[in-house]
Amino acid sequence: MSRPEGTRSVAAGQPRASAAPPAADVDRLYTEGDELYCDMLADIAAARDEVCLESYIFADDEVGRAFAGALTDAAAAGRRVRVLVDSLGSAGLMTETLKRRLTDAGVEFRWFQRLRLLRPLRYNRRDHRKLLVLDGQIAYFGGFNLHRENSRRAYGEARWRDTHVRVTGSLAAQVRTTFELFWDPGFEEHDGADEGAGTFLLSTHQRVARRQLRDLFARQFDAARERILVTTPYFVPDRIIQRGLRRAAERGVDVRVLVPARNDVRLVQWAARAVYGNLLASGINIYEYLPRVLHAKTVVVDGDWATVGTANMDYRSLSMNYELNLVCHDAALVSRLEGHFYQDLENARRILAETWDGRSAGDRLAELTGWLARRWL
Repeated sequence: MSRPEGTRSVAAGQPRASAAPPAADVDRLYTEGDELYCDMLADIAAARDEVCLESYIFADDEVGRAFAGALTDAAAAGRRVRVLVDSLGSAGLMTETLKRRLTDAGVEFRWFQRLRLLRPLRYNRRDHRKLLVLDGQIAYFGGFNLHRENSRRAYGEARWRDTHVRVTGSLAAQVRTTFELFWDPGFEEHDGADEGAGTFLLSTHQRVARRQLRDLFARQFDAARERILVTTPYFVPDRIIQRGLRRAAERGVDVRVLVPARNDVRLVQWAARAVYGNLLASGINIYEYLPRVLHAKTVVVDGDWATVGTANMDYRSLSMNYELNLVCHDAALVSRLEGHFYQDLENARRILAETWDGRSAGDRLAELTGWLARRWL
């Protein structure tokens, strides 16, 4: 497709891909829902003992019903099958009919944090994770929910753009451990997770770990020397994240932020655009992805550090929601994530400071409205 007005080619300046082999625990990277769902369904069918599935959205549609079929088949074959679904994310999407289909077949089903009058504020803290674990040996997680919007077969060319990973070995075992913490209805928050020097998981089921994720971003931005590449669907950074990005750009780091041109939550988009002006003034390059809804959540720094997972760069993900991110220095995975960023940039429009300053009063009012609501989005 032709490059939209306001973009510039980046292929010539794209770093050379590394030839280093991938880490053994990071098995595959997905950007297409149909390919991901096909592999997930095949692994569910091949599971010998246990299937653990956790999702923010599990919809009663073509995708959700396909997974329900695979899960009920696994339960009928004698596997232990457990499904944990966020009660807010799937409200109105996971029907009682689909839930009954699962439970009647022997699937253990639980809602995560249904609204309780005695603890209403707890309802605001959501399970935003999307993960699948098979036999404690294979795990999937990332941005893909279980709904038709991610499938080209079901939704067409307008399907959402997202990113997911498949891991094995010790990483898969760690994902299963985080599932167990959430499955136990009496789970308690623990101290923060240890950060590894190489590839590790950061699960924000701990109160301290939610700060760890934000502080991890801030440290990487402060340490960046060449480039910072951020892809996020909901970009509502707090002052610490904003300061880290601005300081990096002001010392000459190439900072690029890719967000969707159209968002499934309009108020979030207004809040995001409220920070454009200050970031553009510091030399940060902001791009809006045009073809589809962008739902991927990745960050790459200097071509040798990256994170991919469920966390957006907004107040909710970095202070309230439960998230799961892979953090790595794996050269092959970092290179692939960086490559996908530059490919997406070819289908994005660059926001120019001189034209942004001329936006309408109505747009400015909408941005203010979104920003005032930023902590609740």
